[in-house]
Amino acid sequence: MTETTPDPVAWDEFVLDVGDGHALYVERSGNPEGLPVVCLHGGPASGLSVAHRRFFDPARYHIIQFDQRGCGRSRPRGSLEHNTTDHLIADIERLRAHLGLGQWLVMGGSWGATLALAYASTYPRHCTGLMLRGLFMGAPADVRDFFEAHRAVSPPAHDLMAELAPPPQRDRLAAWMLGALLSGDARLQARASRAWQAWEAVMDGAPVPDLSIEEHPETVAARVDKYRIQAHYLQHGCFLDEGWWRGAAAALGELPVAIVHGADDRICPIENSRQVHAACANSVLMEVPGCRHNPFEADMLATIRAATDRFASERRFAG
Repeated sequence: MTETTPDPVAWDEFVLDVGDGHALYVERSGNPEGLPVVCLHGGPASGLSVAHRRFFDPARYHIIQFDQRGCGRSRPRGSLEHNTTDHLIADIERLRAHLGLGQWLVMGGSWGATLALAYASTYPRHCTGLMLRGLFMGAPADVRDFFEAHRAVSPPAHDLMAELAPPPQRDRLAAWMLGALLSGDARLQARASRAWQAWEAVMDGAPVPDLSIEEHPETVAARVDKYRIQAHYLQHGCFLDEGWWRGAAAALGELPVAIVHGADDRICPIENSRQVHAACANSVLMEVPGCRHNPFEADMLATIRAATDRFASERRFAG
């Protein structure tokens, strides 16, 4: 499937009550009799994407997607209450049981890869395999680097964030940006979230956007909700212990694992994937030359699709 092929249409959508006042929006597409796969979105809080269905052959996969707590069409949108990685792991397992599935392939990209690894290491017997793309580890050092270490990529784009901060705080921009999103200042939240989104896009190769263009209030509100949740997770180290991935990798045992990472990814360092690959007993690492974080670059999409096609045929990635 390519970007010019129509994305599979959902044949089922529902809301799942997961407790704590949260309800998750869920969509299913592809073949109801196919190999089940749960596709975990990034962010945190980016929400499910119809385009992610391109990763799978819809004739062979039963594709399951949902909006994680607080984001997309899940409710309450933007809620930070009872919203941690452990809650999300429990939600994924509750969804599997609700659908009556014994096992499924688990796939995630960026933050979704973090969550996929954390879930699969908790419930390896419920997984047929694990596929990680552009792996984010949740490490505070990576968060600091994202905000502070790449100004040379585009000084004008970086200054969209830096110039919001008081001069004494600009050498601790990561902490200041997270604090700004979690403040009660709605105007600051709107400006900081827009600058953060712009920097993220530029880091992945987009031109510097014009932030003077007026936006619809709902666009602003949705973006603030998204980046508030991101800030909540990043400020807490994604609710994961330092070096958590080592134990997670060991817990996978012989579970088939595929790791795909753009060789030029500036958002999530490729060393993340190399470290996890080295720690996983049955993993294959596919480094894609010339690609960044965007999974829809032609070579990235082709690599991901080749891996899922192979798994559908052989129930393995390596060979």
